[in-house]
Amino acid sequence: MRVTILTGAGISAESGLGTFRDAGGLWTRYPLEEVATPEGWRRDPAKVLAFYDARRAQAAAARPNPAHDALARLEAELDGQVTIVTQNVDSLHEAAGARNVVHMHGRLDRALCAACDHRWPAPARMAPDDPCPGCGAPATRPDVVWFGEMPYEIETILAALGEADLFVSIGTSGEVYPAAGFVEEAAARGIRTLELNLEASRGSALFDEARQGPASTLVPAWVAEMLGD
Repeated sequence: MRVTILTGAGISAESGLGTFRDAGGLWTRYPLEEVATPEGWRRDPAKVLAFYDARRAQAAAARPNPAHDALARLEAELDGQVTIVTQNVDSLHEAAGARNVVHMHGRLDRALCAACDHRWPAPARMAPDDPCPGCGAPATRPDVVWFGEMPYEIETILAALGEADLFVSIGTSGEVYPAAGFVEEAAARGIRTLELNLEASRGSALFDEARQGPASTLVPAWVAEMLGD
């Protein structure tokens, strides 16, 4: 069975990384137009880089939780049959041992040159005048997808979804496109769909089955079902 899995902020919340849209989430405390748009970065690059420096440090200190561990186990035991597509910019899936992970919104641990698109491992701190190792331009930014930008590897994601027998959405609000539309794409292709979320998302009714509860409980239980434990 081929399985395509979409993960969102909810899977990393139990590792201490904040969600975005819930009460107390990041976008209730930081205006997104100031820290998560190309325009905000151009207006005040120092502010934006400091925001992502803090997030990078937090993510580096986080550890995978049982949900990440369970998905890594599923990927290992269904070798070559599992694709994990994540909206998260942390590297907790990889820290748990997962290999086939598509970061559609980029990664905090990488830097990007806005002038030449060169990418390199992100330093602990970035400054607006940091030169690009590739072209030398002082145009360093985090290698993350901001609002108004195109997510990464969409063709790869849609190919994995099209080949899947099962699409599973874990810990995501179902409000941000194009990821929010993956369940409709899967349904149109006759692919079975499952949502695992702390509470019903906006798109829960579109799934064949929806289960509610903490990811650290739901995901290991589902993986155990999948592997016949």
